[in-house]
Amino acid sequence: MSSPVSAIRPPLITGNKSYHDITEDLVVGTERTPSATWVIGFIIAVSLLGFGVFCIIWTIWHGIGTWNLNRTIGWGWDITNFVWWVGIGHAGTLISAILLLFRQKWRTGVNRAAEAMTIFAVMCAGLFPLIHMGRIWMAMFIFPYVNTRGPLWPNFNSPLLWDVFAISTYFTVSLLFWYTGLVPDFATVRDRAKGFRRKIYSFLSFGWTGSAKHWQRWESLSLILAGIATPLVLSVHTIVSFDFATSVIPGWHTTIFPPYFVAGAIFSGFAMVQTLMIITRKIMKLEDYITIEHIESMNKVIVATGMIVGVAYLTELFISWYSGYVYEQFAFFNRALGPYYWSYFGMMFCNVISPLFFFSKKLRRNIAFTFFMSILINIGMWFERFVIIATTLARDYLPSSWSFYVPTWVEIGIYLGTFGLFFTCYLIFVRVAPVVAIAEIKSILKSSGDQYAGGKTPPKREKIAPKVKAVASTGELITDDLKKIEGIGPKVEQALNAAGISTFSQLAEAKVDALQSILDNAEGNFRGNSPESWAAQAAIADKGDWDALKKLQDDLDGGRY
Repeated sequence: MSSPVSAIRPPLITGNKSYHDITEDLVVGTERTPSATWVIGFIIAVSLLGFGVFCIIWTIWHGIGTWNLNRTIGWGWDITNFVWWVGIGHAGTLISAILLLFRQKWRTGVNRAAEAMTIFAVMCAGLFPLIHMGRIWMAMFIFPYVNTRGPLWPNFNSPLLWDVFAISTYFTVSLLFWYTGLVPDFATVRDRAKGFRRKIYSFLSFGWTGSAKHWQRWESLSLILAGIATPLVLSVHTIVSFDFATSVIPGWHTTIFPPYFVAGAIFSGFAMVQTLMIITRKIMKLEDYITIEHIESMNKVIVATGMIVGVAYLTELFISWYSGYVYEQFAFFNRALGPYYWSYFGMMFCNVISPLFFFSKKLRRNIAFTFFMSILINIGMWFERFVIIATTLARDYLPSSWSFYVPTWVEIGIYLGTFGLFFTCYLIFVRVAPVVAIAEIKSILKSSGDQYAGGKTPPKREKIAPKVKAVASTGELITDDLKKIEGIGPKVEQALNAAGISTFSQLAEAKVDALQSILDNAEGNFRGNSPESWAAQAAIADKGDWDALKKLQDDLDGGRY
């Protein structure tokens, strides 16, 4: 079936890939022995996670006094890091849901890792409110449930409770979305696996067979989850912004926070996706699937959201001046010229000035510069959260209560521990699942592969088998039931017939390389089919010696010797 090709859009898959090549390239990461780079990274991540767990236990054992919070600054690194991690988790749902609904093909190279990043980032974010409670064993009280303690309910007017509902819903939908996309790829890994590993992937793939009905239900579910997740992209960080906007503290009590927080979340989330994907692309040799086009497309989103964030910063400054409210004016004066001036100007440079470099196409397509910028932007977004929280609380209406906040080693350790949790989960993920969505990459091969895109004529499929087919004396075409050969099903038989092989004798004369080429170039997923024994089986079947064929097939495993 032909697909429309564009004469101007650059390819999203390079390397002249076939369906078979895609399977081999993307599954191999789950099959081979971990590289030294992966092992070193995993040891570092687990070490950070261990230190973070130690700091959490230290906090629970000794109390919140181990943090440098006080009566003036009640929120410090804990809520700063909470908001930062929630923001990072936004890009995955945006790439998965909104870009899926808009049929953006460039999402296919990065959506799987971005979705995984969302799950792990939300896990890291969820730790901070629980620890910040001081008595983590009381966490059950944040959920409204029928209890025997009388009219004991959480405060439904509190945006902190809204956070619980928003983030738990966001996590659940994102997890379902992520796992739904993984099911066909788990089946791909299952078909190549053996022994106990095969049983694990059989369970994870939920009995996926690749039938038309399965694909129909999979696509329907993906669209439904995309429709549910799309408003979540906007609502989650909007509700997080209400933690501040619904208060009466100058610098927080502003209506611009919801769109400003959402734009900032997408901004920082895409930057983190860039960081992860550039590293993954290099280490796992995925340059043909995560191309410069993917990186440039994400950089364009970063520029757009960065400008929205910049406008929000300037709007805040303008409104504080225009309002004539001296306390609001002092809050912003204190941010820029107070004791935390370095964080304010760091935020301005990283989030407003630096993304403007991406207006240059040369820099936008430069891998090293993009990697540097992605880290710089996330540093800037952390500064933004710190500026909003710490600088606003440090100096309030009463000068005698002014304070200066510096985190303790425990707070720094918990923050580093969340990095350990994030990268431990991510490194395990790249070992157990294809980091790029195989099924979705294959779906765009005929329109975005470099042998098809850019106005090129699609390559003609070679007919390896003899051109002349056997014809009976009646003039009818002679065909044999090639499905009698172990390893050949209806779809493979159609592919062979299309290539000119319709009889046992023709199949017996075909070379293994020629048969493999037919499978690679056929429209379908024939990853589990090995043609190494087909010629031998066909030679026996052509003689009509069915007992000998059955004896041979008893020694085969799916057509393999």
